[in-house]
Amino acid sequence: MKYPWIDEYLMKKKAVTKDLQVEWNWIRFMIGGKMFAAILLGDDDKPVYINIKTDPQESIELRELYDDIIPGYYSNKMHWISVMPDGEVSDELMKHLLDEAYNLVLKGFSKKKQKEILGEE
Repeated sequence: MKYPWIDEYLMKKKAVTKDLQVEWNWIRFMIGGKMFAAILLGDDDKPVYINIKTDPQESIELRELYDDIIPGYYSNKMHWISVMPDGEVSDELMKHLLDEAYNLVLKGFSKKKQKEILGEE
């Protein structure tokens, strides 16, 4: 995989947890129990896709600009994209997408819940 830094990068974000959804063979990254990114593994446990939550408008634009970004695999195609793990998406863009996904899910919680999740109460 072109992005070996993803796990370390995401786990440094405040309040992020991860698990392995065994039935799907997905490594899921969550905040407040809601997934914002996942590494989808194949039968050989190697990454097949990286799913990332996105703004619906940005999702459309990204898919038009990059061949290596497709509608979210086994996900809501409006709110999720899948990035090829060995594609041409730069590290800089990948970090931007992951940061945006984290913030998008966090902002979906009430202000009170955000503070609770971030340990700011």
